[in-house]
Amino acid sequence: MGAIAWSSLLPLIIVSSLIMYEEWVSTPSCKIIPGPDPHENELGRGTEDGGNCPAGYLNRYFRDYYMAKFFRKSFHSVNPDMLLVLGDVSAKGSELTRSHWLPVLNQFDQMLGPFLGLPFHVTLGDRDVGECSGLNPKSVNWIAGNLPGLDSAGCGAFEISNVSFVSLNAVALLCGNNKLRFSVEKVIERERIDLRMDEEGTAEAINYSGKFSETYNDFAGRENDMPSGSGPVLLLHFPLDRRDDSKCSPESSNTRESRGFLGPGPYDLSHTVPPNATEYIFQSIKPSIIFSAHTHEFCDHTHPDGTREVTVSAMTWKARDDPGFVVASFHGNRRGVSVSYCSLARESHILLAYASVLVLLSSFVLVANIPQWRSLNH
Repeated sequence: MGAIAWSSLLPLIIVSSLIMYEEWVSTPSCKIIPGPDPHENELGRGTEDGGNCPAGYLNRYFRDYYMAKFFRKSFHSVNPDMLLVLGDVSAKGSELTRSHWLPVLNQFDQMLGPFLGLPFHVTLGDRDVGECSGLNPKSVNWIAGNLPGLDSAGCGAFEISNVSFVSLNAVALLCGNNKLRFSVEKVIERERIDLRMDEEGTAEAINYSGKFSETYNDFAGRENDMPSGSGPVLLLHFPLDRRDDSKCSPESSNTRESRGFLGPGPYDLSHTVPPNATEYIFQSIKPSIIFSAHTHEFCDHTHPDGTREVTVSAMTWKARDDPGFVVASFHGNRRGVSVSYCSLARESHILLAYASVLVLLSSFVLVANIPQWRSLNH
């Protein structure tokens, strides 16, 4: 009788173990990444690379289910004040019509779950708006209009708890002379002037039409004599140029192959903002810290002027087997930022767990039916 009772409980034990395993693996594991000026945590911010949201049964009933679970668990574990998504909300957003974009946005909202109750900001990625050859200002305007805090060029600026943020449409900065790039320049110039006004308390007149360059070569000509790190937090999808750091170099990863970009264009040359545009951003905005994405790899880089750039890992199994996100905690002084990297469960481990449970249950059914088969044979 004891053996029979135990065997009848075995499926329940296996299923209960699977449920407990699901709860355990969906909880993020976080560790603080030492920076040039580490501090104790004071103010939490969630910073994540957006997940791709294509249709399909695997994505809808497995990956999206777990991503929503990850978001929910992360929310309760981290308790952030706001959420930042650094682009690529959709895997093929640039190819979608407006009617097909709406379900993607609704799916994205459902995945965010409890984070929707917080202030959140989304930057535009190349998957959202397309490569240079297909960059359409009207499409960018429509997509940006359906995301919080973005202007018609896909840029934004906001402040929360006395911390200023600026987000730029980095895709436009890679694409040479185009209308969107000049609109991004306007945002950078405006931030440069605002920074001077904040520090000096004086207004600076500017004629925008006379300031904007025809080529990237003029980027470096606009100086800002404010000290490095005195500006806002900079958010953008593409990392700034950092060719002096081999461990963070996009060329050292398989980004291009994994993302499937083909054909001519800036993507053949670099997966970072061009050096002259990078220099222009540093000279104009003087960012206190930079958060970027695109490469799918976490990277903590310090630029020559001492500015820290954190590249956020992708939080989706579509991009990598071990997704993750970053939590940034801001403090009273401008450079007081603590960064923690949080890793999530590997898709391969969860699939292995499901396969193991399936094998165990199948084996149990076979063993349980052996006596019946023997009786039938006799």
